[in-house]
Amino acid sequence: MTYAKTVSLPVPADEAFALVTQPERLRRWMAVTARLELRAGGAWRWTVTPGNVAGGTVREVEPGRRVVLDWGWDLMPGAEGSLGTVTVTVEPAGDGSTVTLVHEGLDVEQEASHAEGWDHFLGRLEVAAAEGDAGPDDWAAAPDPIDELVAAEAALAVLQHVLRQVGPGDGDRATPCSEFTVDELTEHLLDTLVDLGAMAEAELTRPEGADAEDRVAVLAAEVVEAWRRRGLDGMARSPFGEAPAPVLAGIVALELLVHAWDFAQATGAVITVSDELVTYVAGLAERVVPGARGRAFAEESPAPVDADALTRLAAYTGRTPLALV
Repeated sequence: MTYAKTVSLPVPADEAFALVTQPERLRRWMAVTARLELRAGGAWRWTVTPGNVAGGTVREVEPGRRVVLDWGWDLMPGAEGSLGTVTVTVEPAGDGSTVTLVHEGLDVEQEASHAEGWDHFLGRLEVAAAEGDAGPDDWAAAPDPIDELVAAEAALAVLQHVLRQVGPGDGDRATPCSEFTVDELTEHLLDTLVDLGAMAEAELTRPEGADAEDRVAVLAAEVVEAWRRRGLDGMARSPFGEAPAPVLAGIVALELLVHAWDFAQATGAVITVSDELVTYVAGLAERVVPGARGRAFAEESPAPVDADALTRLAAYTGRTPLALV
């Protein structure tokens, strides 16, 4: 069976093509992480929602107008493997453009499930084209099932939305990490992600560039992929000695989520996070934070009586809201 749908966008065709092919644009409506080699034979891989990873090969590209992908799921319970082809075609239409998506090669059940997904994401594409960003995706907020790496992807989605709100004049602002400004905290987080990748036996490098969201998104995706390749069995090495692999992998979600709170506190950015994700990450924190106080974490701070779940987690890691400092 075949799914097909056309949406109208209030942007020129070249902008519409960028929205459906550029990783930084895809993250604003379709994916938590995205990698796409825009050439025939190139590889692509998208974390569509936490724990659900699509990937395959680019079959055809007509620059500015059309891209054809061999579609498959690398990681999606019950749906792994090749699932046909997806063709996205962009056409000028008056002052805007149209985007037509056709997904061929599905059986009846697959068409029904993919239709629900494509309807959801094409609706978000319309919002992103009109407003620049579709905003937090409810489908990414509280993944179930969840593990250390799915939580990391969900926490990354939270952090990305915060970082997109950070402006060029925010770099010198103080953060709840008293030794770091916003710009310095970005560099610290990138260093931490490189270290977390090394714990998964991957040699990663910090991406260059001026855009914090892009740099963090690219590197965090590489860290999660490294941990998935390694797996969560057995013991893993850290700078402080060996520890169970799930404990060290869980630090990724903790770092991403708590630093999202730091950036939001520093800049006034809106942060959207589910209680389910915070509760899960708080459980990960309990395995790591007590033994790292005085080194990676300060002593627990008192949380305000009306604190939300994320602020309570931040207090557990030794942070205080800037308004109370």
